[in-house]
Amino acid sequence: MVSVDVVSQDQNLINILVLKDIYPWLKKVNSQSLQQANKNLDNAYQRFFKGLGDYPAKKLKKKQHFSFQVPQHSKINLTTSEIFLPIIGWIKINIYRPLFEPEFFETNIKTTTINNEIIVEKDLNSEFLRTAKVSRTSAGRYHISILTEDLKKYPVTQQYSESTLVGVDVGIKTFAAISTGENIDNPRFLNKSIKKLKMLQQRVSKKIKASKNRKKAVNKLAKQHQLVSNQKNNFQHKVSLSLIRENQAVAIETLNIKGMIKNHKLAQAVADSAWSSFVTKLDYKVQWFGKTILKIGMFEPSSKNCHVCGYHYSELTLKDGEWLSPSCNTNHDRDINAAINIKQFAINNLITSGTEVRACGVILKRESSKAGCPSFKMGSSR
Repeated sequence: MVSVDVVSQDQNLINILVLKDIYPWLKKVNSQSLQQANKNLDNAYQRFFKGLGDYPAKKLKKKQHFSFQVPQHSKINLTTSEIFLPIIGWIKINIYRPLFEPEFFETNIKTTTINNEIIVEKDLNSEFLRTAKVSRTSAGRYHISILTEDLKKYPVTQQYSESTLVGVDVGIKTFAAISTGENIDNPRFLNKSIKKLKMLQQRVSKKIKASKNRKKAVNKLAKQHQLVSNQKNNFQHKVSLSLIRENQAVAIETLNIKGMIKNHKLAQAVADSAWSSFVTKLDYKVQWFGKTILKIGMFEPSSKNCHVCGYHYSELTLKDGEWLSPSCNTNHDRDINAAINIKQFAINNLITSGTEVRACGVILKRESSKAGCPSFKMGSSR
């Protein structure tokens, strides 16, 4: 049994004062940011001792990626696109996402107009602006994310039917197959950049450690990785948004991605597809639009079952893109057939059973039945 000592805020403050005497450069840092960093460290150790996380990693000053939080006293100038941070002052920023909804602007945000410039300040009543987090990526780009009070009212979950529900099967050759018969090609951004990444990595390994040339080479490598990541995110945002807008409900299969990555022959292709990130985007977008996502169990034989006659083709392998059902002579595209089966599974075991779904996410799992027939259970995905 490991005992956990809770450190008081006063003790944390004493620790910070001691550190300032040891490291004078800390006196130039915003005191609230230091307190927040100390709280984060304390929370990390608490989680470690409770078995909820790994041992806290050291935060090295030389690391390219870092972040810090500014809990209070941040201001935003909407006219000049600037943000004010304590100690640092006003910083020019590029606002690429709207900070607030127009209907909440006048009622929830306190503004000050100075020299025809609109400055948004923290409203002590609504506390709309809360914490500003400054982070630097490995590629050397700085981002500021602002935690605000969630004033947006999400729409009520819409009812759906067989005609407004689609099944989605994600894969490697085809990123996503839709039950409507559409195949969305996998762009394979990592595979397209792999040669350049290897070349940049080789250049890094040939440079002298701690040299300026090595830092430049590392920065170029990080920028290329960032480019691949941005391409994946942009592609997945477009696909997920299109699926949610065009349909009332989306059924998708859950996959054991960690287990698949252990297969060294598939690891790179699976990582390049980033299915987990895609499902995460679907999860929160169904809340935005009042839609529903249905997740079926990973052990359902969606690819091996004929959606026409139900014949189970046990000899199907990963190399087979198409197969012919000997029972009904129907030629199947492997991925489209799987997407149709995923949709039918959701329909047969949710809609036809008379179960009313109001949650944004539902997980469908198969359970064994004493009578020998399959039964199903429904659970929340959150």
